[in-house]
Amino acid sequence: MGRFGQAAIVVAVMSLLAGCSSVPPGAEPDVGDPDAAAAEARPPGEIPADCEVDAAAPKRQMRGVWLTTVRNIDWPSEDDLSEGQQKKELIEQLDRARDLGLNAVFFHARPTADAVYRSDKEPWARYLTGTQGGDPGYDPLEFATTEAHKRGLELHAWFNPYRVGWNDPDLENLAEDHPLSEHPDWLITYDDQGWMDPGNPEVRAWVSDVVLDVVDRYDIDGVHFDDYFYPYPDEDGSDFGDDTSWKKYRGDFTDRADWRRDNVNQLISEIHNRIERRKPWVRFGVSPFGIWRNERTDPTGSATKGLESYDAQYADTRAWIQEGTIDYIAPQVYWPQGFDAADYATLVPWWAEQVAGTGVDLYIGQAAYKVGDDGWKGSDALSRQLDFNTDYPEVTGDVYFSMKSLNDVADDAIGKVAAEYYRRPALPPRATGDAAAPEPVTGLEAARSEEGVRLVWDTTGGARFHAIYRVPDNGAEDLCALADGTHLLAVVGGNATEGRQAFTDADPADGPVRYYVTALDDYRAESAPSPAARVDAGEGG
Repeated sequence: MGRFGQAAIVVAVMSLLAGCSSVPPGAEPDVGDPDAAAAEARPPGEIPADCEVDAAAPKRQMRGVWLTTVRNIDWPSEDDLSEGQQKKELIEQLDRARDLGLNAVFFHARPTADAVYRSDKEPWARYLTGTQGGDPGYDPLEFATTEAHKRGLELHAWFNPYRVGWNDPDLENLAEDHPLSEHPDWLITYDDQGWMDPGNPEVRAWVSDVVLDVVDRYDIDGVHFDDYFYPYPDEDGSDFGDDTSWKKYRGDFTDRADWRRDNVNQLISEIHNRIERRKPWVRFGVSPFGIWRNERTDPTGSATKGLESYDAQYADTRAWIQEGTIDYIAPQVYWPQGFDAADYATLVPWWAEQVAGTGVDLYIGQAAYKVGDDGWKGSDALSRQLDFNTDYPEVTGDVYFSMKSLNDVADDAIGKVAAEYYRRPALPPRATGDAAAPEPVTGLEAARSEEGVRLVWDTTGGARFHAIYRVPDNGAEDLCALADGTHLLAVVGGNATEGRQAFTDADPADGPVRYYVTALDDYRAESAPSPAARVDAGEGG
């Protein structure tokens, strides 16, 4: 999308700029066909379902990046920036994501049992002001969501469900209104960090309520958990100190590992079900450690020899896929092809097999931060992973860790990905649900000007995004041209109310073209296309 100069998107009443050679819908074209004008003014109907599509130009795909707030990894760069400086940095990050052809940002909203948003439940994260509970003067999650949507980007709110932070400085400086100040019995310290006890039902209810509070109050597109459930084992292999909750809440369980997995399973299922009841268009997904189990432990596991999330973190990710308690999974396959203990070329097919036929989407977590390390050398360090993915149609996207790395060590590598894989934009994946397709946009007009080709159209309101297509005008109209991403020009923000919306194609084609616009609703379901707006060949107005 960035290669078109990302023309300004204005949600306002706009008059059509004077154009030399455009033909507004309904006007008589100069081809001499008296029926053509009426044909162009008629709604063209749905895009046919039986079109042949180009697999190399997917219309829908997840192209995401994690935007990390913990320890100021990605944003804000420091914990003493002003509101204006924070907003400026965040806008720069979102612009960068858009210009790379990405379409989703996984925004770290709850890094350490605190909030990067205005909350009555948990204090402000210290990464905003240097002090936990310090008010930054605005709501970063609301600002990020609004600005992401303006740029045609999804915003998934990323939560750490149990992590409270590091002993120094987090546990030593908990704000007075922190939930653990009121419920110190919820805290378990392990290694150098503190954790909310996953075995305590009150903790599960609290975490679920925190997540649903955000779902209810913010116009987010997804809820996201990473790999932090029970903690990774420390170097000494010491056990997690949950004796109290094990004795009190184990019920009929006789094996503590099974009980721990059930604790996590209940949290995942409860959050998924609650989101489905409240806002079913908000997608729920997890990015777990890349190995579920090794086949030497379990014959259904992968041919790997690494840490097993099932046994080490009590995360039965395969069960979540099988039971449908997540909408997507983005395993952190942070190893290169050919790595003996955990080969990327082994794990991707294994994960593809797990999701096949389940309805759960699979995106691969990509280790952008490792570019330059052994196995990750060269500008093709990321693109060769995507090359491999093309053999597995179950893989429908990638998510990169993290934005900082895309801006430094992985700059060349993500640039190659953008040039080879993201030259065309992609619609975000559709949320499941039975909602009817949104109403088509109307009144699309197009005209050449010194800035490019200006498009304006009317909407009935409520569009989350708009998709803009540009198709060479070779005479006969064929809506199959809109069935894949070959002619997808841009994905831009929608508008909440009725009115006129505008976009400028700043890198227009020289020859005659037809433009179409569609609306995407909260489910990211796509409307029928607008009637075409034709623009003849020309060099300007």
